[in-house]
Parts: sequence; structure tokens; C-alpha cells
Amino acid sequence: MYEIKDSKPFDTDEEDFDTVMASDISFTGNIRFTKPFMIRGRMSGTIEASSDLLIDTNAEVNADISTDRVLVRGKVVGNINGRKLVYVASTGSVIGDISSAQVVLEPGSVFSGKCSMSEM
Repeated sequence: MYEIKDSKPFDTDEEDFDTVMASDISFTGNIRFTKPFMIRGRMSGTIEASSDLLIDTNAEVNADISTDRVLVRGKVVGNINGRKLVYVASTGSVIGDISSAQVVLEPGSVFSGKCSMSEM
């Protein structure tokens, strides 16, 4: 799908993720994980991780996110701290601040907030 200089491409197949929150699930609370995680449903709260997070195309997340790498294909309302990478695909939207070592906004993506990039 895409490659980023000096960055391993994101694995985006469902079988590449240890946990998948299905599209028919709504969850409110705090999520913590250490292995790749995919959200296809609705989630509100906070997300803290030391791994990859994929917010899939129809997912809706209202949360502050802190993780190594995040790929946003759906909708996020909240601040994102991606220590290595924040990637917002053309189908994705982020309403909130982004901070990361690398930030990619594909043409067609929506972003409203502040963006800061620095080595983390």
C-alpha cells in the first residue's frame, strides 16, 4: 500500500493483528496492549500501547492515543502520540493534535489540529 523512508511498511491484513475489535462492538474504557491491535468498531476512552494500532475504515474512535505506530483509516477524535509514526490514509480523519517522529497525511485525508514532529 505504501512505504515510508526508513520505516517498515505497516502490516494491514487482519491476520497480522493479535487482536481485532469487530465492527459490531462498542467499547468505553481504557485499552492497553503490547501486540498489534485493530479497531473496526467504536471506542471511547484512552489507548496506550507499545505496538501498532490500526483504526480501520469504518471505525470511530473518541480517545487520546499513545502508541508506537498508528494507521488511521477511520475517524479519530482525540490527540495522537505516535512515538515512531502516525499515518492518516485518504479515508481517515483526525480531529485533534498529532505528535510523532514521522507524520504522513495522504491526499484526501482530514486533519484538524496541531502537528509536531521530533525524534521521540
